[in-house]
Amino acid sequence: MTQICNLAQMLKVSAAQHEKRTALIYGQRKVSYRSLDEQSDNLSASLIGDLKIEKGQRVALLLFNRPEFVISYFGILKAGAVIVPVNTMLKTDEIKYMLEDSGAIALITSPSFLYTAFELRTRVESLRNIILVSRKKTQETIDFHSLLDKKPKNNRIGQIARDDTAVIMYTSGTTGRPKGAELTHYNLVSNAKSSSCAIKISVKDHFVCVLPLFHSFAATVCMLLPIFCGSKVTIFVSPRPFKRILRTIIRKRVTVFTGIPSMFNILKDAKLPRMLTAPLVSRIINPLRLCISGAAALPVDTLARFEKKFKVPLIEGYGLTEASPVVSLNPLKGMRKPGSIGLALPDVQVRAVDKTDKEVPIGEVGELLVKGLNVMKGYLNQPQANIETLKNGWLYTGDLAKLDADGYIYIVGRKKEMVNVRGLNVYPKEIEDALYEHPLVKEAAVIRIPDKHKGEVPKAFVVLKEESQVTSHKSQNDIEHELLSYLRERLASYKIPKYIEIRQFLPKNATGKILKRNLQ
Repeated sequence: MTQICNLAQMLKVSAAQHEKRTALIYGQRKVSYRSLDEQSDNLSASLIGDLKIEKGQRVALLLFNRPEFVISYFGILKAGAVIVPVNTMLKTDEIKYMLEDSGAIALITSPSFLYTAFELRTRVESLRNIILVSRKKTQETIDFHSLLDKKPKNNRIGQIARDDTAVIMYTSGTTGRPKGAELTHYNLVSNAKSSSCAIKISVKDHFVCVLPLFHSFAATVCMLLPIFCGSKVTIFVSPRPFKRILRTIIRKRVTVFTGIPSMFNILKDAKLPRMLTAPLVSRIINPLRLCISGAAALPVDTLARFEKKFKVPLIEGYGLTEASPVVSLNPLKGMRKPGSIGLALPDVQVRAVDKTDKEVPIGEVGELLVKGLNVMKGYLNQPQANIETLKNGWLYTGDLAKLDADGYIYIVGRKKEMVNVRGLNVYPKEIEDALYEHPLVKEAAVIRIPDKHKGEVPKAFVVLKEESQVTSHKSQNDIEHELLSYLRERLASYKIPKYIEIRQFLPKNATGKILKRNLQ
């Protein structure tokens, strides 16, 4: 088997072995492996020749799920450049920080984000080119499709080393400022390879991608993994309406469905035609052989009821952006333990340690550490964070876990304060900082609370400044709505607290620090 050292080479190998096979399906559109390889080749040549992009420079990608996302992903890599995926739910100021921090020189986007892109170009000094994925041309942007029409045959695949950065994936830090995890080519190749071994993916598999490709979980499991294996991927912009996804699974003979816990929670309670839940469904009507849940903890009840209803294995895994992201999966065959996130992938080591970095005994709780080829190079421009997070080759995850005698991992909590909203990381300090900018707010504290639909959501507690003419004519309900509206203008929608509770005071310790555990 060919030794694959970088992601660009990975696509080349799959295209050579499966050139006529369909790689991507998007509505009525199909893209073969050969076409995906050639179009990304042409894009890389245009980035090098026309846009003068040099090896190691950063190109941001702000797109909804569509084939152009995948073409751009590999085109950027073949040019020797680095991808900066951008969360499509972020506001302009949030994107601005990422582009400035990464030094992105180009942005590939769509008309949906054109106004934002123009504003970013005036505010981000490094950003010089906007590449627009649209058939409608504008004078101020570069036409994406014109970059694919050329047939030059030059790229930098031969110059890409396995330890070169491939992707800078931003994830919120404990300070509330996003941190760019530098994932190398081999971090991602090895994670795709290890995942394929763990759940036995083959060229015959057909994935459906409903999760956003800017997210590390979807990028690896719904894009890189199937491409590594020569499998097929049907791409959706959104999981809604879900009936459309179910129809596609049956009609297109999808074999692997990847989702987040809230999706499986809905499905376990959904009223479906009897034929879809009949005992023979897995063999005759429903082609699914495997469902994968990731990005957040899967309730044990959801797993049991889903499998009973659909007669399809639901495999829970665990990962984090800094690990490319998959760390563990429950085995497809053999023992699966409810409540466990399974066994570490091949080539991945895990252990749990106490505050002195001493490994804790079996069954006791400690911070989960990860070591392997999938662990990031480090955080971009964050030397102190790297010292704290990467020690002697081990990644300190900040998650509290215990391991049993068989090596199964159980996450029991988070060392950090992160709120996991449908697999998207939200840190309280970012919300608190925004609240403190409001003229009425004296104190603010944000915690996470459980939510049956989203897993977790933020809840904010606020103390107002002394009564003034501004507040005396407003009800408490009016002020809560005003604060929520204020946050919606500054933060992505999934970061908005589900509740804001106004209090007379917040509990504090002797040094004046707010005691969030009391609020919890």
